Amino acid sequence: MRKIEFTVSPEEAGDRLDAFLARHVPESSRTFLQKLIREGNVLIDGGKAAAPRTPLKAGMRLTVGMPDFSAPAPPAAEPFAFPILYEDEVMLVIDKPAGVVVHPAVGNPSGTVLNALLSRAPELAADLASNSRPGIVHRLDKDTSGCLVTAKTPDAQFRLGRLFADRKVSKTYLALVRGVPARRSGEIVTLIGRHPVNRQKMAVVERNGREAVTFYETVASGSAEGVPFSLLKVRIATGRTHQIRVHMNHLGHPVLGDQLYGGAGSWGAGAERQMLHAWRLELPHPVTGAPCVFVSPLPEDFRKFLDFLPPELLSGLN
Repeated sequence: MRKIEFTVSPEEAGDRLDAFLARHVPESSRTFLQKLIREGNVLIDGGKAAAPRTPLKAGMRLTVGMPDFSAPAPPAAEPFAFPILYEDEVMLVIDKPAGVVVHPAVGNPSGTVLNALLSRAPELAADLASNSRPGIVHRLDKDTSGCLVTAKTPDAQFRLGRLFADRKVSKTYLALVRGVPARRSGEIVTLIGRHPVNRQKMAVVERNGREAVTFYETVASGSAEGVPFSLLKVRIATGRTHQIRVHMNHLGHPVLGDQLYGGAGSWGAGAERQMLHAWRLELPHPVTGAPCVFVSPLPEDFRKFLDFLPPELLSGLN
């Protein structure tokens, strides 16, 4: 029997244990995973999990004893070619391009940030036996660009993970959304949970969800190809899966190019992917505690929209 480990991210806090494992071990059925839990083969922070429906908290370490018959090959180190925003002995902050997956999963076995990180920080390779995602402390969706902080040592991964779990990291995004919000700024507070029909999606729900808090501010509005749109600064006080995309659609202004949540209503204006950019990241250094601020330059596909916006309103974004 082999062991695999996971750390619950802030976005996954509140998920049921069996649902979490079904998402992270997609080659196994939920029934099989529930059986493993009941037989005591799943540990939470070193103790046996009580039941499949156990709610998870950010920072929990899960250890799963899996039969050896389907052991996947560990991720291989691949050339590192990402723009670097900051690097020291323990931490690496990259400017993740859109279209890049953070860690290997079904359908994306290579070409990920993790593969590249293994070549940049070889010490992490020794952690692969007990950690399926060495160095990864938070995620961005495949088509979201911008600031991504990673750890170069197992200790730094633990320290950074705690900063995220304790909400000591401030994340500000830039989002291009369809239409113009009625209120220039606002706060969106809802429950977010798994979509009742499409299990690949999250949704605003009335019960069985986790509180999600999003603040937005309209920077400027314009029109491209006859489609009205707005540039928003978005700050999230919680980190639920797909939170900004779900909340913008709930507001009636889906992120441009977001097919999953906005559907046909998100297209137009020349968007070729979901126009969401992790612009600014603030956190204490995981070792020294010194305040760190990282800013990702706007990618080219974002910049082309700025030509349709009043330039005097865009100061401070570049």
